[in-house]
Amino acid sequence: MTTTEMVKSLIFLCTALAACLALAAANWCQGTATFYGGPDGSDTMGGACGYGNLYNAGYGINNAALSETLFNNGASCGQCYLIICDGSRPGGQYCKPGTAITISATNLCPANDALPNGGWCGPGRPHFDMSQPAWENIGIYQAGIIPVLYQQVKCWRNGGVRFSIAGFNYFLLVNIQNLAGSGSVGAALIKGDNTGWIQMTRNWGANWQALSGLVGQGLSFAVASTGGQYIEFLNVVPAWWQFGMTFNTYQNFDY
Repeated sequence: MTTTEMVKSLIFLCTALAACLALAAANWCQGTATFYGGPDGSDTMGGACGYGNLYNAGYGINNAALSETLFNNGASCGQCYLIICDGSRPGGQYCKPGTAITISATNLCPANDALPNGGWCGPGRPHFDMSQPAWENIGIYQAGIIPVLYQQVKCWRNGGVRFSIAGFNYFLLVNIQNLAGSGSVGAALIKGDNTGWIQMTRNWGANWQALSGLVGQGLSFAVASTGGQYIEFLNVVPAWWQFGMTFNTYQNFDY
């Protein structure tokens, strides 16, 4: 990126931040929204958070890919956003008045280097590339893109937090799914039957890794949400677990 491009990106980011602060009293920020994934949203399955089948993982069809600014290198995976179409801005004629939708963040909308400033998902742009069914709750299909107002809200989930285990030998990759409350993981630890607590690190998306030999041991997890709540999920994985399995719990977050 050239110096000029960096300056332009910084100016755009400052402008977006100023717009967000101007709406702060009402907890709303300005952004834009497009859609992808087809009329049934099937092509939104998977994604950069690593959830795979979004129905199985607890997120369903009301999901969105976030621009790099909002995605925050995966730290926003699982968060919930209330979105309304902003009829006061250019493009607002395509809004469906009086409607709103709450989505879960399940994917990344990357910048497009072939477009000026990286396109709608470029640096400094708060943008939601929503599943088509979710987007059509608030926008008219022919528009393709609409101005929106958004705010992060509490997530409500069915059931408890889920742990999906991948990896091999001394490398565990655990996808942590279906968080309520703030919706996203701030920190995670793992403990085997024969170990103490081991700090995990984010690998990518909602996948957390541990470089430890834990095969053949029952597993416990401790998770801190980005909202600041800490929960220990004790003895949730039996010693006979295998890579590729997912384990449900009965605990979830309030914040």
